Amino acid sequence: MNAPHRRGACPGLSAPMPTGDGLLVRLMPTAPVSLDRFIALCEAAREHGNGTLEVTARGSLQVRGLTPQSAPAFAAAVAALDIAASDGVQVIADPLPDDAGALAASVRDAIAGADLALAAKVSVVIDSGGGLHLDALTADVRLRTTGARLHVSLGGDAASAMPLGTILPERAGEVVVQLLRVVPRQGPTARAVDVLRDHGIAPFRAAVTAAVSPAAKLPQRPPAEPIGRHPLRDGSVALGLALAFGHARAEVLCELARIAASHGARSVRPAPGRALLLLGLAETDALALTSAAEPLGFVVRADDPRRAIVACPGKPACASGFIAARALAAEIASRVPARSGTIHISGCAKGCAHPAPAALTVVGTERGCGIVRNGSARATPSRHVDSADLFAEVVRVAAPDREAVHG
Repeated sequence: MNAPHRRGACPGLSAPMPTGDGLLVRLMPTAPVSLDRFIALCEAAREHGNGTLEVTARGSLQVRGLTPQSAPAFAAAVAALDIAASDGVQVIADPLPDDAGALAASVRDAIAGADLALAAKVSVVIDSGGGLHLDALTADVRLRTTGARLHVSLGGDAASAMPLGTILPERAGEVVVQLLRVVPRQGPTARAVDVLRDHGIAPFRAAVTAAVSPAAKLPQRPPAEPIGRHPLRDGSVALGLALAFGHARAEVLCELARIAASHGARSVRPAPGRALLLLGLAETDALALTSAAEPLGFVVRADDPRRAIVACPGKPACASGFIAARALAAEIASRVPARSGTIHISGCAKGCAHPAPAALTVVGTERGCGIVRNGSARATPSRHVDSADLFAEVVRVAAPDREAVHG
């Protein structure tokens, strides 16, 4: 195992990242994981880490609480399970098995075979145009199926990325590699947005002129919704549910997997939006599994207020935390409506769980709970309150119409 990664890098199995509750590793499965292997993965997380697993906003699995001694053992346990996963440049594809898996695999192979020196967080999104699209995810290169061709855009999410044109699907790997070669010319930590900011799209266009046909920006789509039932082409159903605040204990995930297997599910896959997809269910079994998952604490309704709240482990799990972020998040979720916008509860100013701005951020400090509106945990709070006064403050800021407040 290599030395631990610096903060801000991508903590793969081979290079875990130090956090306040030990070492963290991230695993992005590139195909559905059988339920027995998923259970074994969760058991390994409990044996070698602190037993907490997370699904990130981009659909990766994270295991927390590893040590320099246990991290290699965990990596070996995962390797023995032979779970198909990516540990290099992130190539994120539609999570449903009917969609972009084969195309994503060809792009990963092309990147792996190229000599690319890229910043850690450089990523590629491959969107088949299906129901669980990836418009909300940012990426350096975006590919989206439009009829018989792929639409290519650069730097950002679907709304902000700059369109380049369309290509034939068989040229996807070649084109992505050539576009990625442009990025590090801007510097070792550069991203596509840096090139676009300083030089516009011209360097990218020059790299792939022969392969690209002109095309306009694609129209915006309604947000993707992973929670609920998704029909698959083989007649079965994928059931989407989410982890409350993006995390769950290993034993609870094992229980979910065993119940899913008893209802006929074949496999599981993490998905963007801190969700899990349970695959291969009959419609009636999907309904029964939904009912069984809710008492375990999983989010099974799209309008669940917990979906709008992002929280890190916080105190006491994380040595850096000043407040019990997830305990506070659970209490806040019972007091504000789902329409309040994103609320970020951060144990400290590092803001690990949600680096981007949120409608409301509560950040732990030595002075108590800092309140930040429309900013990140690193911003200067406009005021500080005690934990005892926090809920009234959150309700006042996030839900000014008190008749709409739950509870």
